[in-house]
Amino acid sequence: MTLGDGAIGIAIGLVSGLLAGLFGIGGGILMTPGIQVLLGAPPIIALATPLPAIFPTALAGALAYRRGGELDTRAAAWLAGPGLVGASLGAWLTDHVDTTLLLLATALLLGWQAVAIIRDARRRGRREPREATAPILGGIGAVAGFVSGLLGIGGGLVMVPLLAGWLGMPLKRALGTSLLVIVALVVPGTIVHSALGHIDWGICLALVVGGVPGARLGAALALGAKERTLRLAVGGGLLAISVAYAVDQAATMLSH
Repeated sequence: MTLGDGAIGIAIGLVSGLLAGLFGIGGGILMTPGIQVLLGAPPIIALATPLPAIFPTALAGALAYRRGGELDTRAAAWLAGPGLVGASLGAWLTDHVDTTLLLLATALLLGWQAVAIIRDARRRGRREPREATAPILGGIGAVAGFVSGLLGIGGGLVMVPLLAGWLGMPLKRALGTSLLVIVALVVPGTIVHSALGHIDWGICLALVVGGVPGARLGAALALGAKERTLRLAVGGGLLAISVAYAVDQAATMLSH
């Protein structure tokens, strides 16, 4: 990897980390297209390389939310166990599924999250939260883990809208809790993809250098924002990214 590629990787990590801290999604959703488009990596490398970089990035964001008092450790514990099982299964299936379709699915999931968050921001008043029982949290964790391993992302795409939208958890707490769970979810995927030779460790190091400070900054910005403002900003930003990402992947499919 050249010095120029390293600088691009750090920049990708910085922006991804910033949005990870703001959105509670780990950062892989931007690292993957950045690696593929800007660094020219094959799709499977672009999918897998963010996983080990997400670990320190998400941890930095989670610690910032913990200092702000916006972290539910009980929910995180119930989410993480089933999530680890789902992540292992998802990572194993990547060799058996078309990677371009996986990348397009990533964009569709991101758009779903964005719409859910915006919808909640437009509601007047605060609705009563659902009871976050162990089976419910375990189910959310299992699905989030599967998505994490399959698409090479942190799993926050599933956790944040379900925690903040369906369960009614305050958004800041959902973001912090999601980041903490993501730290665990990326471990099995990292191990599996590393064994399969899908990870470019040079690119990964560059992502970490930019991602960790970016996540701390993103979390600080989110903690200082009002709930409604944060929901509109998070939802609007993710929706714009998802549309651009979906168009790019659709064009790739049509060109083949």
